[in-house]
Amino acid sequence: MRLGIDLGGTKIEILALEGGRELLRRRIPTPRENYDATLRAIVALVEGTEATLGRKGSLGIAIPGCISAVTGLVKNANSVQLIGHPLDKDLSAALHRPVRVENDANCFALSEAADGAAAGAKVVFGIIAGTGVGGGVVVGKVLTGAHSVAGEWGHNPLPAPTAFEFEHAPACYCGKRGCIETWCSGPAVAAHYQARTGKTLTVPGIVTAAEQGEAAAQSELENFFDRFARAIACVVNILDPDVIVLGGGLSNIAQLYAELPPLVEHYAFHAEGPSKIVKNRHGDSSGVRGAAWLWSEAEAGA
Repeated sequence: MRLGIDLGGTKIEILALEGGRELLRRRIPTPRENYDATLRAIVALVEGTEATLGRKGSLGIAIPGCISAVTGLVKNANSVQLIGHPLDKDLSAALHRPVRVENDANCFALSEAADGAAAGAKVVFGIIAGTGVGGGVVVGKVLTGAHSVAGEWGHNPLPAPTAFEFEHAPACYCGKRGCIETWCSGPAVAAHYQARTGKTLTVPGIVTAAEQGEAAAQSELENFFDRFARAIACVVNILDPDVIVLGGGLSNIAQLYAELPPLVEHYAFHAEGPSKIVKNRHGDSSGVRGAAWLWSEAEAGA
């Protein structure tokens, strides 16, 4: 049995898997107090799940950050109470077993590569495009890289910026300007639409307005598709994945799957055919499923 936990800013979800079959799933609110409270909540969730099922399992955890290969401490986490703590070691000591902790975008990619929309593919790039823009690389296993930032393409600069994009490159929370995330995340698309029209709409609202014939909404979506394609084309040039899986809120834009492949082919270096770009199969469950898949069936004793 494999246990996966998705540790988010508002909820902690646990999933018990046997093979690809779900045995149990539970959610609790993420404690707001401090790191120790989060640690206690995870331990209680694991112990309660195992008591219900009558057996122990391996444990993998998806977090909105990563474990530094240099310090062994959590870094780059938007759940700031985790930063600077050895989460894997603390949980391993509390639960008396090894624990694997991985970035949530990497877990998303692993889930979709294991038994999701990219099952059977050799090289998979998973994209999460929603509040932010992140990614993960799977080549049989998750590739984390020397600095644990492999796949973090959202903080590359937007490729081939137009004169307008160069002049109006938005500031990013990472300290740079014009990151892909500042152009291609949900809040970014909504902000660019508002700057253009003075109207406040979410991305689904912009899509609806475009479908109803609003020229500004149609134009802003076309800009988004073009920017997103330029960004993905750079991934194709470097990684050339067999499958690109989209997740996050923006993955629900149906037009993406028709618009992106020819645009990416246009911008990529002699791609010789459109990239295979697909919607995720497991949706919001991919993070927690990928966390469970951090252990193989053999390692978990399945």
